[in-house]
Amino acid sequence: MQTGSQHPVKIGPLRKFNRAVGKVVNAVEVSILVFCVATLGILLITNVFARTFFQSIYFAEEVSKFLVMLMTFTGVSYGVRKARHIRMGAFLDAMPPKMEKTFIIIISLISAVVMAIMAWASWEYLLNAMSKGHMTPALRVPKWTFYVIMPIGFGLAGIQYIRTILKNFIEKEPWQSPDQQSEYEDEEIGGAQV
Repeated sequence: MQTGSQHPVKIGPLRKFNRAVGKVVNAVEVSILVFCVATLGILLITNVFARTFFQSIYFAEEVSKFLVMLMTFTGVSYGVRKARHIRMGAFLDAMPPKMEKTFIIIISLISAVVMAIMAWASWEYLLNAMSKGHMTPALRVPKWTFYVIMPIGFGLAGIQYIRTILKNFIEKEPWQSPDQQSEYEDEEIGGAQV
């Protein structure tokens, strides 16, 4: 970015930190989601062929459940980062930018607190599952390994909401998420803009 006098704009430490966290979290989320979708597709297609011609893969159901859980809780964070979560878009779009920014900060703060509470509750659930020592029937691995992603997913979503708050303090314009600037979205219905 350059100004009219051809001098580079200095990036503050808060902005650098927010970008660095964003890059790391983005890499983790996208890697997990791509791996899960690809693995799930390969596993399910292979299992259909195996069931048709030979014998079903005995661990396919357990691995599929784990991959779906991993995608779900990683997807929570990804959805927050890309502003694809449920929100009152029409309500926010009708506000002046300063009021919209204030509401986004308040909503993000409340959402971050809720994600922190959910992360804590899922951590307690994970510890409880670890203490029981139950094993999965097919793979014979501890059941708690399936639940590890829950506190991580909620924690990452909380981080994304905190990043949204930081982004709104740093930038002039309102931002719905760390990666999505607030703007009115025209929808196309039947090829015509509404």
